[in-house]
Amino acid sequence: MKKTILLDSRKGGGLTLVMVLGLATGIANADYVFGTPEILGPTINTSVHDLTPYIAPDELSLYFSSDRPEGYGSFDIWMSTRATKEDPWSEAVNPGPPINTPDTDWSPCLSPDGCTLYFGSWRVGGMGMDDLWVSTRPTINGPWGEPSNLGPNINTSENDGSPSISSDGLELYFISAFRSGGHGGSDIWMATRETQDSEWGPAVNLGSPVNTECEDSFPMLSADGLLLFFCSGLVGSARPGTMGFFSDIWMARRPSRDAAWGEPVNLGEPVNSVEDESFPHLSTDGRTLYYTVGGSPWGGPRGDLYQVSIDPIVDLNSDGIVNALDICIIVDHWGEDDALCDIGPTPFGDGIIDIEDLKVLAEYLFEDYRLIHHWMLDETGGDIAHDSVGDKNAVIYGDPLWQPLAGRIDGALALDGEDDYLRTPFILNPASRTFCVFAWIKGGAPGQTIISQKDVGGDQGNTWLMADASYGRLMTRLMHPPFSPLISQSVITDNQWHHVGLMYDFIALHRYLYVDGIEVAKDGDFVGGKGSEGGLIMGADKTLNAASFFSGLIDDVRIYNNVLTEEEIAALAQ
Repeated sequence: MKKTILLDSRKGGGLTLVMVLGLATGIANADYVFGTPEILGPTINTSVHDLTPYIAPDELSLYFSSDRPEGYGSFDIWMSTRATKEDPWSEAVNPGPPINTPDTDWSPCLSPDGCTLYFGSWRVGGMGMDDLWVSTRPTINGPWGEPSNLGPNINTSENDGSPSISSDGLELYFISAFRSGGHGGSDIWMATRETQDSEWGPAVNLGSPVNTECEDSFPMLSADGLLLFFCSGLVGSARPGTMGFFSDIWMARRPSRDAAWGEPVNLGEPVNSVEDESFPHLSTDGRTLYYTVGGSPWGGPRGDLYQVSIDPIVDLNSDGIVNALDICIIVDHWGEDDALCDIGPTPFGDGIIDIEDLKVLAEYLFEDYRLIHHWMLDETGGDIAHDSVGDKNAVIYGDPLWQPLAGRIDGALALDGEDDYLRTPFILNPASRTFCVFAWIKGGAPGQTIISQKDVGGDQGNTWLMADASYGRLMTRLMHPPFSPLISQSVITDNQWHHVGLMYDFIALHRYLYVDGIEVAKDGDFVGGKGSEGGLIMGADKTLNAASFFSGLIDDVRIYNNVLTEEEIAALAQ
């Protein structure tokens, strides 16, 4: 089987290892890429075990399990909400009885309408240890009713838990340990019913190739029912192809709801590692995977909840733009099962190149795939500047004024030069990759900063773009020290609109500065080596020094992950 491995040295800049392998190798096909995994933060995670995420279809409610001391028992079900997908998660709340008891209550799973909750519980009245239970409520804002046991077709005297319900409510996947007819200590089982009002039929073992003699557990069915995510390798019984001693997340496909599951594949980096990854849950749109790193309800290191974005690879010829050439590639492979073209339904495909793949490609036509982040700054209010390309929304500090009609391109943000600035999450390590950054500005004064990267310990951090303190000329302190700053002769503080930019070429080890589409400075010697792992600050330097705050308008900030040509940079300044 042919194997191609493309290494990406860009730390923090998306997928760190892209693998293009056949299914028989046991590694996921590369018709999609994972972003950088992100921990969900202190409103969700604690110093104890936080496990089993379940995200509602609208991604505004998150249910999970935790053994934090404020609960009712050893493990309880908790819930957090947010107003929009761009907002942070609220402090988690405990729904209390009758869902939670003094016993273990965990691994929640909601029906698509949000009115039925399936979960595992060791409560009194069960058939064994961990049993599957169900509770309903009249509306999504109504109280939960008294849970009922799913009965002997589902539960046994052994451990039965971790439910996943299909979108039509007719298939129930779960784990069962040491059940008669199983393959190993823990297997994945499935039960079906004719209607949502019918009783569940007898559970059946999914069998090979999903289940093995290893520990196979924690299933999650995608919204279309064609993907099954699960874990293998729990408690040290490692499935061949596992990346470490502990559990990894795997995925199996099937071409239709009536077909058998195909050979499972390991999701690979950056989702899996030598650590313990488990409890996967895919968002309804298939673009975000939620999961647990570390921890299990049976002990071990604490667990935390993470999320990672999933995007289809639509630049099929890797030329930096999605256009008619990519359409031709799909047409050339029409009707085939080619992983690199199978991008629809997004992001995992369906095993055949057809109209579904063209639909996905159409969403990206004529987009520059080198553009990885874009803050248009066209909002009319609020304290968030949205990243229209990536997922790195900027938080606004101070009291800047939105100017929806006064920008160079539509709206802009006016900073007062005193305490106004924007801060993003980590974007990239500038010492380890090629990148470009561009922005429109108007105003400012000598010594003020346009974009910097904050300090995260030691002497890390860089000023990417600023006006020099003497004359207000565009300059960069990127990679300084030990290298000298790069200073142009172009004044940018004359209260006129200027398009300013910095390009760092990791291959040539040179910096380039641009004003209004023209190169105004470049290095004569090699420059590189000073990295940082912090986020960006727009409108101040990394220390928020008073003299560095920018006074003026900032508009249309863009970051690219590759070099641009002189013609392309000139076009951006038009």
